[in-house]
Amino acid sequence: MHKNTIIHWLYFSTFLLAFCCTISLSSASDYTIGSGDVLTISVYDHPELKSTVRVSNNGNINFPLIGEVHVGELTIPGASAKIKALLADGYIIRPQVTIFIDQFKSQKAIILGQVVQPGLIELQGPTSLLALISQAGGIREDAGETATIKRMVKGQQKIITIDLKALLEQGDTTKNIQIQGGDTVSISKQGTCYITGEVNQPNAYPCGNKTTLLKLISRAGGFNGKASKSSIKIIRIIDGKKKIFNNVELNVQLQADDIIIVPESFF
Repeated sequence: MHKNTIIHWLYFSTFLLAFCCTISLSSASDYTIGSGDVLTISVYDHPELKSTVRVSNNGNINFPLIGEVHVGELTIPGASAKIKALLADGYIIRPQVTIFIDQFKSQKAIILGQVVQPGLIELQGPTSLLALISQAGGIREDAGETATIKRMVKGQQKIITIDLKALLEQGDTTKNIQIQGGDTVSISKQGTCYITGEVNQPNAYPCGNKTTLLKLISRAGGFNGKASKSSIKIIRIIDGKKKIFNNVELNVQLQADDIIIVPESFF
């Protein structure tokens, strides 16, 4: 297994262990109720009102005293607040409403791009982005730094871009958003740079936005004995035109599709 792959899996293991409870709680509060869900609804100090109901195809439930209530597309806190307001309107003084999801409807999301097993995944209840990627076998070594989520909201497509580097390496769990049924998640591919000339393993190598020339040379096995280390060139396409940078420093940051030429020293 490649070193980067091991590192990525270590990140996943750390997150899934350290944030398991936090993620499950926040995901449950963000979960959107849909048709087919089975809810258990309780009202504090009113056991006679406790009900287990299935959400109908049009997003409605029937609840004692208040009758039919539309809860589809609401979060659990949103549905609780709605039922609380209806009960408080002439039925119960300051009601406290609790909702648990007993059964989740069958929802599916698609994950594409640089994961081990791309495809259709069935969501078993609230599912975070990290959990979805884990279900897809984890990210591949050539994965880029962004995840793009396409989501339909009220008939219009919404695009959400997630910084995977911030999530996986910097621990920003605000990026670990709730996945919804019908989402399409795409994990980007890392850019590629090409290095040729006097290095031990000239080839194409992944290079992200912060890959330096020195790091790429290291990936290529380092300089060989004939390399002119002070005369390296970078060929880069800018606005459709080729530009050549001569005598570049080793700490320069590369861009995807850069071509690096390490010339031979004649001295």
